[in-house]
Amino acid sequence: MKILVINAGSSSLKYQFIDMNGEILIAKGVCDRIGVPENSNIEHKVGDKKFSKKIAMPTHVEAFEAVIDSLTNGEGKVINDISEISAIGHRVVQGGSIYGESVLITDKVLTDIDELAELAPLHNPANAQAIRACIKVFGPDVPQVATFDTAFHQTIPEKAFMYGIPYEYYEKYNIRRYGFHGTSHRFVSKRCAELMNKDLKDVKMITCHLGNGCSISAIKDGVCVDTSMGLTPLDGFMMGTRSGGVDPSILTYIMKKDNISPDEMNSILNKKSGLLGISGISNDSRDVIAAGEAGNHRARLAFEMQNYQVAKFIGSYAAAMGGVDAIVFTGGIGENERRSRKYVCEMVEFLGFKLNLENNDTSGQEIKISSEDSKVQVWVVPTNEELLIARDTLEIVSK
Repeated sequence: MKILVINAGSSSLKYQFIDMNGEILIAKGVCDRIGVPENSNIEHKVGDKKFSKKIAMPTHVEAFEAVIDSLTNGEGKVINDISEISAIGHRVVQGGSIYGESVLITDKVLTDIDELAELAPLHNPANAQAIRACIKVFGPDVPQVATFDTAFHQTIPEKAFMYGIPYEYYEKYNIRRYGFHGTSHRFVSKRCAELMNKDLKDVKMITCHLGNGCSISAIKDGVCVDTSMGLTPLDGFMMGTRSGGVDPSILTYIMKKDNISPDEMNSILNKKSGLLGISGISNDSRDVIAAGEAGNHRARLAFEMQNYQVAKFIGSYAAAMGGVDAIVFTGGIGENERRSRKYVCEMVEFLGFKLNLENNDTSGQEIKISSEDSKVQVWVVPTNEELLIARDTLEIVSK
């Protein structure tokens, strides 16, 4: 069975086409600047070959048509007809408390995605728009599946997902911790357990998804019991441009002092904070680390702040679970940045491991970076959210 996996944003559409017989990536690509037809384009990759084309894409409908054309025609052709696409899997950001697992998309599911848009205004509307466009292009007979970023975290107990504000706001507005990056946390936790030759239910694990957006999850008895992101992806610790958790009084203080609106403050916290806000240089950890090593104090401070906070979360989750057996690093920083891993691991070595410096001096590899005699194993596991979505899609449409 061949499955098309879609990750849609408001102006972009990323895709991977996977043959589930052997889980082989056939092709992948991205449609950019959807809605700006004079500048929109598609980049299509087959193996090491890359094909780019400027195509007018006023909406996601034209984007899907461009994807089909790239898969079935020209130098990047990999199939003869769209009938070879057996099913389509979609990444959807917010499933609320409704969806704890991937589901076959129906009219009700689409309506729920629409109604949950208030909790993810930048993502759910684009996800729903892409699904509707996909149905229009592929027709109603091609099964489509939604995999929710929040689903993996629906096992978190009430004591962990509730905030210490009046209970009425949970009842009125569903304000609670939802968590994100769930597809990534689910993939790497399962894979790490396999590498350890253990059942995930028998491993207390802390998974660290570190990239421009960052989150950490605590996994016990095979399920997520806590996670750092909250009602929105802003909560937790410092990220590329996001502040992470801050004293709420800081926000009201600045808003009064500078006479700024809630929307302006939201923009500051989401787009102007984090590594960018502290360093004044970049939201990219590579740029920040290079500047810090060249002597820039603010860049060094930004690097230390982020990794210090990561280590604190690892320590707190070890306490929450009554211990830890494995720590996993994934995401752009987690998979590739040895200096960040070293800083964090040295802070939490008291948990019962030693870092294997030679193994840590790698990038993008699936590798154990703790010493063989460590009580706690530390792994780098590259994430593959698209493959997990494809696996879920295969399982659901095969029933």
